[in-house]
Amino acid sequence: MAYVDGFLIPVPTKNLTAYRKMSQKAGAIWMGYGALDYKECAGDDMTSEGMKRTFPRAARARSSETVVFSWIAYASKAERNRILKEVMADPRLKMDAAAEIFDPKRMIYAGFNVIVDMLADPAPAKKAAPKKKSAAVKKKSVAKKKAKR
Repeated sequence: MAYVDGFLIPVPTKNLTAYRKMSQKAGAIWMGYGALDYKECAGDDMTSEGMKRTFPRAARARSSETVVFSWIAYASKAERNRILKEVMADPRLKMDAAAEIFDPKRMIYAGFNVIVDMLADPAPAKKAAPKKKSAAVKKKSVAKKKAKR
């Protein structure tokens, strides 16, 4: 069964560019060890009319922070455990550097069993434009139609 690690991280808005660069490097490491998908998403529409709990409240984000919602997908929990062990031992992943960009102690993290998994079909391939019929072919078609009448 597929498995996902999910993260909710308040990141100082002024550090968002640095966070993106750090995440691109981290994502390459995770994907290199076998993760199936790696996403980092910066909060945009954070108001939910009538909702008592919002992402900013859950993350205890300050007004100077952007909430980042992230996930990493794996084929299974066993694969996640294997990949996570390798990633954490990889010297390219420096959590000390992360502390300069955001406060890792404020990160919310959990593992989830995937219970529904749907993907959109890829964009359909463009069909080639139909070939134009030559004048001779058009005359034959018209003649056949007239003969059938």
